[in-house]
Amino acid sequence: MIQTQRNDVYVNHVDKYNQTSNVPPPASISNRESRQILKPASLRVKPECNNANSDEDIPLFFLLTTYLSYFNFLVIGKIKDCINHIFRPEVMANLVVKNGYAPVVSGFVKIYERYFYIRLRDCFNRPTTGVPGRTVTILERYSDDQNKTFKFTGSTRKVLNLSSYNYLGFGENNGSCTDNVEKAIREYGISCCSPRSEIGTLDLHHETEELVARFMGQEDAIICSMGFATNSTMLPAIVSEGCLIISDQLNHSSLIFGSRLSGATIKSFKHNDPADLEKLLKTCIVQGQPRSRRPWKKILLVVEGLYSMEGNLCKLPEFLELKKKYKFYIYLDEAHSVGALGPNGRGVCDYYGINPREIDILMGTFTKSFGAAGGYIAGDKTLINLLRLNSHSHLYAEPVSVPVLKQIYSSMKVIMGEEGGIMEGVTRIQTLARNYRFFASELRRMGFLIYGHDSPVVPLLLVNPAKVPAFSREMLDRGIAVVVVGFPATPIITSRVRFCISAAHTMEDLEWALGQISEVGDRLMLKMKPKTKRN
Repeated sequence: MIQTQRNDVYVNHVDKYNQTSNVPPPASISNRESRQILKPASLRVKPECNNANSDEDIPLFFLLTTYLSYFNFLVIGKIKDCINHIFRPEVMANLVVKNGYAPVVSGFVKIYERYFYIRLRDCFNRPTTGVPGRTVTILERYSDDQNKTFKFTGSTRKVLNLSSYNYLGFGENNGSCTDNVEKAIREYGISCCSPRSEIGTLDLHHETEELVARFMGQEDAIICSMGFATNSTMLPAIVSEGCLIISDQLNHSSLIFGSRLSGATIKSFKHNDPADLEKLLKTCIVQGQPRSRRPWKKILLVVEGLYSMEGNLCKLPEFLELKKKYKFYIYLDEAHSVGALGPNGRGVCDYYGINPREIDILMGTFTKSFGAAGGYIAGDKTLINLLRLNSHSHLYAEPVSVPVLKQIYSSMKVIMGEEGGIMEGVTRIQTLARNYRFFASELRRMGFLIYGHDSPVVPLLLVNPAKVPAFSREMLDRGIAVVVVGFPATPIITSRVRFCISAAHTMEDLEWALGQISEVGDRLMLKMKPKTKRN
């Protein structure tokens, strides 16, 4: 009965607010005033406002109970393994040495996957259908073998979507972008059956690359059909053996993968810590290459603009000061920041008011803010020409397809105010900033422990492993889709839920969601700080 009431409340909520959520521009704004709105002071903050996260923020009681939970879990897992080795050896056949071959997984990972992850598999990879915009439709499923397999019930549920990267609300099946995509398909077809380096380049590819370069404030750009491959195939074309890559310790796996493929020496520094970076730079420059001690051919600093798991921004102004002092190159991954940050939606440089030409290599993806797929590298013409000749994704991989190309082109034009009205793009940007700032501030006011600052991804710490599946299931029961994250994607004591805020969300959506989150937080004891009054 309680379940039905919760669902009915959300259905009424969706029906009532199932309208476009973009704030309409004032009708009386002149062209001069509209240009001034493109640089509002409220969308730029001082660098010192971007504080790093620390595990010390977690109260001691929650830390102790979390470690105790994992200790009990390991002890029970070990006992079960001993029993299975004796009475059910067939269950353990793939987890012991067999015919001279060591098991693929062992130790803590082996126990974690079989005794912990299996219990919360229903919280991950939930199948959906339709457009994941302001709301998302979930295909309901169940398991009768403790989450080893799932079966569909044949029914669906429409829930509020706080789980998708749809920052500017371009994840939609109507509007000018969708119309332009349809026209492009009728004119060009679906795709090109050849790599870009042969006969797979259309005029749309050149137009999109020119637009990306102009949007990012660089001389030229190259696009790739996959965001992960942009990093993993472009980095090996930029650096090689004899070069040094200095990587933030919390960089995305695609950056790590590309760095390893390059053959360059890799060193990491503490997350977002300019002091530790400078210390590492001094050591590496003095020591030079391993064995030979020769100077490095190149030193490349690889950082992200916005760390989505932490919700904080890179300290770009301080990194630039070090760049001027030690003469290294900067590779800035703006997968989560481009489109979402800055008064013009042009990423971290726009956010801090930095000239993008000061950054040697700008990388970004089209999945989060543009409602498309793929990625890009923007820089000077010499760099881009080098990538066109040496990058595997340009030489051998499939090109960006026609529908995706047109979606990228159209959405970027909207953001720049060159399509759909001069105010539509800036309205989306300002609506997104209003939404995520309101959402994060309200969660902090309620007493939740929130990581990050000024980010469309708002991480809320759950800490205890048992609260990860409990929170996900409670929110889904109340009609809200969320993403929970735990080990090994995070340290074992910082399990979290990541709320993805969009310009498509209305204030009524967020206020209703905050009420549900507060109730679940009280029920699961997630409010680790005192509640404060609203300013």
